[in-house]
Amino acid sequence: MSHRALTFLRRLRPKIVKSTGDYSAGEPILRLSLLAGLVGSIAALMGWVLLKLIAFVINAAYYGQWSFVHHSIPNHLAWTSILVPVVGGIVVGLMARYGSRQIRGHGIPEAMEAVLENESRIPPRVAWLKPLASAVSIGTGGPFGAEGPIIMTGGALGSVFAQLLRLKPAERKTLLAAGAAAGMTVIFGTPAAAVLMAVELLLFEWKPRSLVPVGVAAVIAQFLRPFLIGTGAMFPMPESALLPLSGFLWCLAAGVVAGLLAMALTQLVYFFERQFEKLPIHWMWWPALGGIFVGLGGWLDPRALGVGYHNIRALLNQRLTRASAAKLFVTKGLVWSLALGSGTAGGVLAPLVMVGGATGLVLGGWIPVGTPGLWALLVMAGVMGCAMRAPLTAALFGFEVTGNAHALVALLLVCMIAHLVGVLFQERSIMTEKLARRGRDVRQELTQDPFEIRRAGDFLRARVRGTRETPPPEKSVAPEPAVDERTLLSEVIEMMHRHGVRKVSVVARNGGGVLGQIDRDDLIAFYARVRASDRRRRRVLGWKR
Repeated sequence: MSHRALTFLRRLRPKIVKSTGDYSAGEPILRLSLLAGLVGSIAALMGWVLLKLIAFVINAAYYGQWSFVHHSIPNHLAWTSILVPVVGGIVVGLMARYGSRQIRGHGIPEAMEAVLENESRIPPRVAWLKPLASAVSIGTGGPFGAEGPIIMTGGALGSVFAQLLRLKPAERKTLLAAGAAAGMTVIFGTPAAAVLMAVELLLFEWKPRSLVPVGVAAVIAQFLRPFLIGTGAMFPMPESALLPLSGFLWCLAAGVVAGLLAMALTQLVYFFERQFEKLPIHWMWWPALGGIFVGLGGWLDPRALGVGYHNIRALLNQRLTRASAAKLFVTKGLVWSLALGSGTAGGVLAPLVMVGGATGLVLGGWIPVGTPGLWALLVMAGVMGCAMRAPLTAALFGFEVTGNAHALVALLLVCMIAHLVGVLFQERSIMTEKLARRGRDVRQELTQDPFEIRRAGDFLRARVRGTRETPPPEKSVAPEPAVDERTLLSEVIEMMHRHGVRKVSVVARNGGGVLGQIDRDDLIAFYARVRASDRRRRRVLGWKR
């Protein structure tokens, strides 16, 4: 590189840092992106390892073979196969009790809890216990997907990596989300949906300091996927013809059905969880007890066992009859919700997709426009988006996982209608309900912090206009800190906390005198007004919460 080019870049760097202000651009975000790329690579490799472990357990449990070659669970099972999920439940229960309780459940709520309550710290043992327990659970017939466990595993890897490097909490959160996004990408080949998943469920912010590194991790995982998993869409299907106008009216109905189904599945999971909590036995034995019902369901319909990705392909390509789809809907929905309620290890995404797809295929036989396969795609995405409260993730997931570009507009419409149904009639999602039961009320809403958009000088002038008074001349007291009028209110609050004061003087930007003072009570009153205004807007719109 020439000397002139180096000089230009040196001059450009401070301009970049200055123009982006609080978003940690420049060297910090570049360093974090490099680390996220490394985390994404390791998480992608762990996704491959998890799939191999699942294949190994399936071969050992159902075929009596020691092999890592993937085989589906047999279509015809003897009655003795009922015991296989029971054995898996015993093993998972022992691992949870004597290893880590964080391996229980489907992973994403635990990752959310680590972000919100533990400064994105996840114990290192979770990084290897979670995939091992999930492989045992799914490989012995557990009706779960591999994506939830690998999302938790990838998040744990990112968190552990950040802890080893002694990074700040915000940076740990970014690497946790980067690992989770990479895990989802390597399983499904959906990098854009994985980044949105990280934003809607884990990051709770939309800032370059987190968005760019997470995107880098997802792209790295997608680059490695052909070498680890394979190329092409996970669930390829013929591209649908564009729907006529009447088709979008049917999309409204499909969205309502998807929303109601997602709500019912969420309630069913936590109904079974409450029933298990009433049992007079230690929770370690719950997965084994749930395994009895999983085994019975699998004996009636073996397609309900395991990850069942081949069943999703069959639904989207209309290779199942409506009767078979209805049977799969009932069996999969019941055994999955019961098994998840028992506290074993497994994911929710693939089961939600499968149950939704089966419902869409059955309904599609009566809808006069589109194909049953298209309606299977639309309803499965709607169920996923409503249950997870992540409609954008679900719509983009449906497109990326099938490559069906013509369905994208219909996907967005169905997911938004389903999301609306869930928001209006159910307070929490399948992700946040578990956290609420632990006393942590999480709202999946990205809102602008009022203290991040108002500056000290503007705040003073607005306060004066509100009182219609002329500000009295003030002088800065010696021990009292002072800030420039361009300082954000969030920084003013930090200064008050750092210096242990209730008031801060605000001085003019040109080095002039003191414009006034901001009191801690002023900031509290400002925040209360913003909240009251937001509640009034919700009442006008008929919002009940």
